Amino acid sequence: MPLLLYPFSACVPPPRALLRRLSPPPPMAAVAPPPPAVRILPSVGALDLPPLPPPATDDFHWLDLFAFLNSPADTYHQIPPRGGEEEELEAGLELELELELERHAEVERQRERARKAQHRRQRQRQVKAETEAWARAAEEYREIEREMLDRRLAPALPYVKSLFVGWFEPLRDAIARDQDVQRRKRVKHVYAKYLLLLPADKVAVIVMHKMMGLLMSSKDGTGSARVVQAAHCIGEAVEREFKVQTFFQKSRKKKDQSVNDPALEKEQAKCRKHVKSLVRRRKMSDAQKLVQQELELEEWGTEAQVKLGTRLIELLLDSAFVQSPADQTPDSSPDIRPAFKHVLRQPIIENGRLKKKHWVIECDHLVHEGFESTARYVDIPYLPMLVPPKKWKGYDKGGHLFLPSYIMRTHGVKDQKDAIKSVPRKQLRKVFEALDILGSTKWRVNRRVHDVVETIWSRGGGIAGLVGKTNIPLPERPESEDPDEVQKWKWSLKKAKKTNRELHAERCDTELKLSVARKMREEDGFYYPHNLDFRGRAYPMHPHLSHLGSDLCRGVLEYAEGRPLGKSGLCWLKIHLANKYGGGVEKLSHEGKLEFVENQLLDIFDSAENPVDGNCWWINAEDPFQCLAACMDLSDALKSSSPYRAVSHLPIHQMGAVAVNLVPGEKPADIYSEIASRVLDVVRKDSLKDPATNPNASLARVLVDQVDRKLVKQTVMTSVYGVTYIGARQQITKRLQEKGLITDDKLLYDVSCYATRVTLDALGQMFQSARGIMAWLGDCAKMIASINQPVKWMSPVGLPVVQPYKKYKNYMIRTSLQCLALRREGDAIAIQWQKAAFPPNFVHSLDSSHMMMTAIACKEAGLHFAGVHDSFWVHACDVDQMNQILREQFVELYSMPILENLLEEFQESFPTLEFPPCPPQGNFNVREVLTSTYFFN
Repeated sequence: MPLLLYPFSACVPPPRALLRRLSPPPPMAAVAPPPPAVRILPSVGALDLPPLPPPATDDFHWLDLFAFLNSPADTYHQIPPRGGEEEELEAGLELELELELERHAEVERQRERARKAQHRRQRQRQVKAETEAWARAAEEYREIEREMLDRRLAPALPYVKSLFVGWFEPLRDAIARDQDVQRRKRVKHVYAKYLLLLPADKVAVIVMHKMMGLLMSSKDGTGSARVVQAAHCIGEAVEREFKVQTFFQKSRKKKDQSVNDPALEKEQAKCRKHVKSLVRRRKMSDAQKLVQQELELEEWGTEAQVKLGTRLIELLLDSAFVQSPADQTPDSSPDIRPAFKHVLRQPIIENGRLKKKHWVIECDHLVHEGFESTARYVDIPYLPMLVPPKKWKGYDKGGHLFLPSYIMRTHGVKDQKDAIKSVPRKQLRKVFEALDILGSTKWRVNRRVHDVVETIWSRGGGIAGLVGKTNIPLPERPESEDPDEVQKWKWSLKKAKKTNRELHAERCDTELKLSVARKMREEDGFYYPHNLDFRGRAYPMHPHLSHLGSDLCRGVLEYAEGRPLGKSGLCWLKIHLANKYGGGVEKLSHEGKLEFVENQLLDIFDSAENPVDGNCWWINAEDPFQCLAACMDLSDALKSSSPYRAVSHLPIHQMGAVAVNLVPGEKPADIYSEIASRVLDVVRKDSLKDPATNPNASLARVLVDQVDRKLVKQTVMTSVYGVTYIGARQQITKRLQEKGLITDDKLLYDVSCYATRVTLDALGQMFQSARGIMAWLGDCAKMIASINQPVKWMSPVGLPVVQPYKKYKNYMIRTSLQCLALRREGDAIAIQWQKAAFPPNFVHSLDSSHMMMTAIACKEAGLHFAGVHDSFWVHACDVDQMNQILREQFVELYSMPILENLLEEFQESFPTLEFPPCPPQGNFNVREVLTSTYFFN
């Protein structure tokens, strides 16, 4: 090894900072000191060397030498001197680094300011959407009126909007006159104080839009609504608008006061302290009064809502008219008639039930014909929010910014409302947190899928699950006067008209969904605030377009934030596509599903590139629009330069298994096929018997070729929730009607009854242990209800559940339009209803608890979670992690002694009752689900 022939003296090791100046040890290729002073010799040996002057120790450090001696011989370079120039360079580098960090921090601050400014703008838009919707509509109609007066001609408006414009002025004036009359009266009507709370123009808009929205959303498609239903809907909408405006104005006033009056916050704190003091002293009524005075938003009650609503309906009947198209002769007078009529409906039998005679509000057929284009002009309440919902902090504290929002859909049941209000806030922490997580998931409209939907809809629909825009033809009257033929024609005519009404209702519903999609299409993202039913199941508060809805809704929605697929995400995207295609593919193993997708790649690419005019492979899927969205996502990924890095916005679904797949298996077990096989065996045996001695033989011969998985699927699915015989019969009847092989109504009914009995027997044989637990739950419920108490329990996440089933009492009220019968919650418990409903409701409360626990755990893991009861959704790249989380939460939940805890709770609540012991349970190890591939799939 070459040696540097410099004598050197020991020196003190340098400070740590100097190590940073030795960027990497100098590559020492060769040392070239001044030729006259230094020579490098190959070896030392016995040579006599002249002494050399020592180097300046200020410029040469021991670490330099150490690095020099440990570097490769062929990389020696001259060690640069350390002096003022290097220190200046070093200071300049440090300054440049500091400036770069400061520039980066400033960019981040600018982004944060832009984000906050965007959030403020979106919040302002949300506030206006919640507080100014009716006012904007009224102003629009006033502007159209002014334009008509200025130009002396009617503007070119869509048909339905022209109806609204024509009704607005006379209805507004009628309401204003009634308000003036009520102000001058000494003895006012009951509804008067509520009628005077809002301006006449705003009330008029509410009445028109609510009435049209109610009529077009009627499920039977008749264009009519019960008077009591319409009155309650309109009265409730007026109350809601008044509360929104009161709360909005008060919050603005308080905000202004808080700026100018620092003592306001102190005063509010004093008020809160007073309320807490009253609560501690158990003076609940005084505390409620104080809080109510602070809110100024007391409940109106159903009776007040209905009386106000009927008066406004009466004014609408007198103010709204329609005119027939201009096809009359010049000499004839114009055909102007009321747009709405007050009609008495005669008793009819519908779905096997007698519907008593009742009064309805019915629209003219000219109005009815315009329903399918009405949705875009009708105000839709509780639209998705542009900003994250308020966090839940109490029964009515959370959700929308100003629209009244309640954490539980109590439907007026006092016991449920009192139960959730009485629970300490700390106990509901998990419930609040889970709802906040569901509400904070950001969605957007999948524009490519939405474009496909709009194209198909504009061409008449009728494919991919979309309802067609044409009615079925009505049968012609037979030429023969044979009574049997005429009667048969009448039944066929009645059935065809009913089908057309149902098609009309479906078209209206589709138009409502698409109307929301059009309104939200250009938004970067939006949110769905969630609340609960009394069992704890979570629902989006928006009623039309949400991920809880049909295949159309789910296909049109996607996550606003995308994530790279990764290797596992690409596999899950393919599995998701196969599941949505269905047709038996969903029963394959994961490997089988991946192979199916690989074999269909050409069709998948064609579906993504040319979904409407191509081969349209996706249309044959069971969930066509969700399948199409998956085709587009997968096509984008596979055609990109790096499929694993492709960004996906698609939520991937993991569905909970029904009574199967708890233990590991090579492929998903299919309980539906198993039950169908058992049913088919029984039906085949019965079909071979003699009809003369066995009445089921003839029915079995009709049914034998129609038994399949789809026939029994819904009944099996709902059996764990305690489906009744009537419910199961209706489900099977609908499946047989879809097949269309049985045209005689009586025969259809008889075959459905037979198929239902056989299916329920097969279920009972397969799930004997589960039936025993359900029977025990029913017995406990019957004992509790027998002492006139509702069944109530605490879910595993701390939610109080109270079954609302009581016997209702009818009472009459007199309104300005007619006498109406209202229902009031009675004191007597409906024993049979409490017993039958408890098993399914208890199972629902467990399912909802599992979903909430999973949502919280996924949030802690950084996943974007969405849930639809027992179907959990995340990005494709996060499916593996969520699968592990949901299994762990399932084990945590069902490791609890659930039935024992329930029995103990019953015994504490009802100490005078002797409940039967818990039924024996099996020996299944719940931890096996941790390794079950198809437990959720």
